[in-house]
Amino acid sequence: MERVQAEVENHYRSPVVEKIRARGGTITVGKTTVRLAKQFGFCYGVERAIDLAYASRRVFPDSRIFLIGEIIHNPEVNRQLAQMDIVSLPWKELSEDYNDLTADDVVIVPAFGAPLTFMDKIESQGCRMVDTTCGDVMKVWRRVRTYAKDGVTSIIHGKSGHEETRATASRAQGDDGMGHYLMVLTLKDTDFVCEYMRNGGDREAFLARFAGAHSPGFDPDAHLRRVGVANQTTMLKSETEEIQRRIEKAIIDRDGSGENFQVFDTICGATQERQDALFELLNKKMDLLFVVGGYNSSNTTHLVEIGEKELPTFFIQDASCLKSLDEIIHFDLEKRSEVTGYSDVLMSGEEAVIGVTAGASCPANLIEDTILKVFALRGVSATEVREA
Repeated sequence: MERVQAEVENHYRSPVVEKIRARGGTITVGKTTVRLAKQFGFCYGVERAIDLAYASRRVFPDSRIFLIGEIIHNPEVNRQLAQMDIVSLPWKELSEDYNDLTADDVVIVPAFGAPLTFMDKIESQGCRMVDTTCGDVMKVWRRVRTYAKDGVTSIIHGKSGHEETRATASRAQGDDGMGHYLMVLTLKDTDFVCEYMRNGGDREAFLARFAGAHSPGFDPDAHLRRVGVANQTTMLKSETEEIQRRIEKAIIDRDGSGENFQVFDTICGATQERQDALFELLNKKMDLLFVVGGYNSSNTTHLVEIGEKELPTFFIQDASCLKSLDEIIHFDLEKRSEVTGYSDVLMSGEEAVIGVTAGASCPANLIEDTILKVFALRGVSATEVREA
């Protein structure tokens, strides 16, 4: 593992980021200042998952190695694994690829985990398994299993198409498969559920609204009597807390007490730390913010949502998105696609303060590349930054 960790560090470490951190998160060269959030980039769970994936190739040098989907939501990291001949398998459904697995093959389970149907299939094929599931995700699984055992329906705050939420939902059905779950994404979804809890409604309309986001055989008239809230660990903490509050109030309004409501804080520590660090960063003077990470990264997306409420914010995948002073390729959350924009701040010759943060799945070298590119667009060379 020491050799593996050295290899991972060689791929992803950043002397520039380390220097800025040592200086309290700020670097100024000429008229350009860059501020880094106190917490950003790889968390422990992500580092562990990557270490185990790299180690798999060393431990099984001659074996076919497969990965369910992506190890984490970062294109650069997944590209590195592909170069090590670690082959990605479909994660949305059990395709024919899984029937071709043999006892000589190795299958890596990603940091998000995988639904029980996938785990059972891999075991039935006799494969060797390397499970990199994050410990915080497993805590949620234990909670929803307890809900199921007690006859409590899990209301899961998360994205129904996200790998982690799908994995959690499979555990919410319990060891006997008889448990139930309902996934909610937004406060509007939550209010719809709360209204049904209080006053009932059109059962078929309810099921249609949450198609693909509830357990088989789910009946809102029967399975919303006793509920417990859980969540995808990378959701926006404040929104999860508001969902909890609204559901509890609906239960109390209906029943006169909250005894049919259960809750357990399952936001992961790294997600919370990065959100809190960004809120702290936003208290300082800044002209714009770059959030670096994979566009399909949930925890990174929520950092963008936080930033957008306060100042111009660009969600970029890496430094290559910074084409020029007047061409910044960035992801628009509302349009769900890349768009081209520009920043008056970068284009001006005046003093500028630029914030940078990144999600838990973004390696430090990509953050360094972004910082150097920002300075380069402002006429400051990489050498000047490194020597500053």
